[in-house]
Amino acid sequence: MLADVNTTDIASAIRLGCRTMCSVFNADDDDIPFFGSRVWPEAYLSFSTSASESHVPGRHLNALLNAEDVLGFKVDDACIERHARAAFFSYAGEFPLPLNRDRIGGPLVNFYPHNVREGFHALYALARFRNSVPAIELAERSISAIQALWDPRKSWDTDLLGDKVNFHRTPFIMGLARAIGPLVKLHRHTGCAGALELALALADKATAEFFLPSGAYDRETFGGHTHSTTCVMSSLAQLADLTRNADLMARVRAFYDNGLKDIRDPLGWVIESSGDSVDPDRGEVNNTGDIVETALLLGKWGYPQYFEDAERILRCHMLPSQLRDISFIREPDNPDNEDGKRNVANRHLGAFGFPAPYGHKTLDAQSISFNMDIVGGSVGSLCEVYRQAVETTPAGNYVNLHFDHETDAVAVKSPYTHRHLRVRAKRPGPLFVRLPSWVAADAVSVDDSNESLSWDIGYLVVSRPPINRWITIQFELANRDIVLNHRTREIKVKLRGDSVAAMSNFGAELTFFPALDE
Repeated sequence: MLADVNTTDIASAIRLGCRTMCSVFNADDDDIPFFGSRVWPEAYLSFSTSASESHVPGRHLNALLNAEDVLGFKVDDACIERHARAAFFSYAGEFPLPLNRDRIGGPLVNFYPHNVREGFHALYALARFRNSVPAIELAERSISAIQALWDPRKSWDTDLLGDKVNFHRTPFIMGLARAIGPLVKLHRHTGCAGALELALALADKATAEFFLPSGAYDRETFGGHTHSTTCVMSSLAQLADLTRNADLMARVRAFYDNGLKDIRDPLGWVIESSGDSVDPDRGEVNNTGDIVETALLLGKWGYPQYFEDAERILRCHMLPSQLRDISFIREPDNPDNEDGKRNVANRHLGAFGFPAPYGHKTLDAQSISFNMDIVGGSVGSLCEVYRQAVETTPAGNYVNLHFDHETDAVAVKSPYTHRHLRVRAKRPGPLFVRLPSWVAADAVSVDDSNESLSWDIGYLVVSRPPINRWITIQFELANRDIVLNHRTREIKVKLRGDSVAAMSNFGAELTFFPALDE
């Protein structure tokens, strides 16, 4: 099993992920989506007492409706309706908070602050892309309830929560702090009352106690669940971008450049848990997506080296890790005709999960799983990549990432799928093409343009590009050797440009790349 990294494109990955998200409904549970999954050694989909109705619909609605927006295609209405029904159902308990049942058919009794983020993501997506008045009204009621139940110094008021719910306490970063991102989106796109106020209160606590000026990562205060750390980082970047807060963006950048390195490698793999007794190569892809989203915002703020990081992460880890070959998954025996054991392999096609840098199965793996929320987080991030790969601004047209791509203003042919990078301007205006740091300025040549070359902070600038004529920008995809220093092993990588040509895999199965000859 090898991923064809150079021809995997963003749009096809999004579409395939959307297919997966429309296959997760449990016919034995009134079409509430499954959360848990496993594909090896046995295969099944399963209900979760902490995530099925309160968590999965938010991740999936955010991704599915954003995918419709960026790609202009139609997701099956029945899929959207089922996820929406599950999301609203999760709020139907004693408080306007996303709750879970303790069993299929049971009452909504479990409250995990961890899931407030996903609840708001569901309501944001329905409000923005479906103009859902009930979603906006519910979001406003939920924000008011949180402001009554939670205090930045005292945390949750368990007396007010009483015995009406089973409250599951979590560290702040693993709990309510995660909600900053969807609150920012609610305010930006719907003007939802109270969303910005609550986001700012959460961000104040996050920056006062966790995301410090040093940018250090402390597992004891952040908690070991690394996706919570990366999604709060991304959330703070979104808030800084919304409010044009340069100090807050600097705080995000400090963490990205320092503490984040404690849990990620140079290709964007992120350890699933930073605890001591964990599989050292087991990652989680929606963590990687958070890094990419943060890098895109830092690039937008004038630091093009973060676009380069995003491109390398996408080509070397995130896109290769999407499950596209399901031939190894064996369908389980199903004497009771359970929906969670039906058509399991095909329902996983397009999923994202917990890969190693080298493949789906880590060397120490006891199982292989693709929990169904992760495909939503990953596809949501890929939608942001699709939006920002090529941008049109008042200054001109920017080619930030070197994927095959086309907008109303610019078309791009990637140097990874063609002989050279080619760009065609469709409208008048300056053209800014980012070039990687591993390309020397004197090693670049431009064909089909009569202008002399100029540079602007990592971008090649063509001030007056010819309209509707391809410009060829020639440079070699440099060969480089790097080493990924994981907890128990060194993983050697041969790069071609910002893609993997070969990687150490130690004889592992289900790998992504050709084995590196050692």
